[in-house]
Amino acid sequence: MLSRAGIRARPGLGLLQHSQQLKRVARLAPAPCRWNSGLPMNIGVLFVPQQEAWVVERMGKFHRILEPGLNFLIPLLDRIRYVQSLKEIVINVPEQSAVTLDNVTLQIDGVLYLRVMDPYKASYGVEDPEYAVTQLAQTTMRSELGKLSLDRVFRERESLNASIVDAINQASDCWGIRCLRYEIKDIHVPPRVKESMQMQVEAERRKRATVLESEGTRESAINVAEGQKQAQILASEAEKAEQINKAAGEANAMLVKARAKAEAIQLLAAALAQQHGNAAASLSVAEQYVNAFSKIAKDSNTVLLPANTGDVTNMVAQALGIYTTLTKPQAVKTQDDMPPAHEDSHSSATEVLKAEQGSSS
Repeated sequence: MLSRAGIRARPGLGLLQHSQQLKRVARLAPAPCRWNSGLPMNIGVLFVPQQEAWVVERMGKFHRILEPGLNFLIPLLDRIRYVQSLKEIVINVPEQSAVTLDNVTLQIDGVLYLRVMDPYKASYGVEDPEYAVTQLAQTTMRSELGKLSLDRVFRERESLNASIVDAINQASDCWGIRCLRYEIKDIHVPPRVKESMQMQVEAERRKRATVLESEGTRESAINVAEGQKQAQILASEAEKAEQINKAAGEANAMLVKARAKAEAIQLLAAALAQQHGNAAASLSVAEQYVNAFSKIAKDSNTVLLPANTGDVTNMVAQALGIYTTLTKPQAVKTQDDMPPAHEDSHSSATEVLKAEQGSSS
């Protein structure tokens, strides 16, 4: 391959000397070869290897492209000018600096994977395809990185590679070369930016930890509140059931007491309706009167007594008079059924009370 450094003008040389140098280099230098170390000699019968394309010129003009296998050429008239490899070619893109959208300078390099699709265009379309594609990849990389911020460069690495491949293919279509892949190898960040990124990552992790802790605290508080709510609901339901059962029990007790009292009243009425019933009632009232006097002055030192406290007969007579007044309507209805010995029973009850008063005195 012809070196580009050999045909560049050296400092201090004029245009005439530079043109003479170019002519001398063109006479002495061999024909350029794309990714091959040498050109085969035309001996009339040639064998072209697989995955190679030999570009033949006849009397300095493009003649044809030899296919793999057996080929015949005319010596001296035909000349193999270029040998193109149709295999996939790997080119290292040198490291270069690029500025992102947020003004961060990065050092980035990559790898290109190329393939010659048209040997004629690759031979006559560009002087040095490798150099042209490398420069195009570098400029495209810088322009694409300028559209992205630093964070997006690391996140959208695959999309960045695809954008570079598309840009290279659009420009290299007239060269007969197709870029298959482009891969970014290394991205070097300045030390200060790297430290700030590390601090940002640590801050994000602390933020996540704080958020998770707060969410855990919230969930715990919600669970505790739900538990207290359920406990209060259950306690209220239990209290409600207890009150209902208690009310039902009290109602049943009241019913039982009322039935017992009604039965007692019925029995008492039946007893009073019998013979000597009034005498028994008088005796019961006298006993209650005497028991009441035994409890006087136990709860308090102040006692109010009637004037005739010792007259038990008078007190019993008053109680029986009140009872007689209340039971008089019923007595009128049952007068026919009552026995005629009412005065005797009353007199006998009076005698019994007098005897008890005498014994107590």
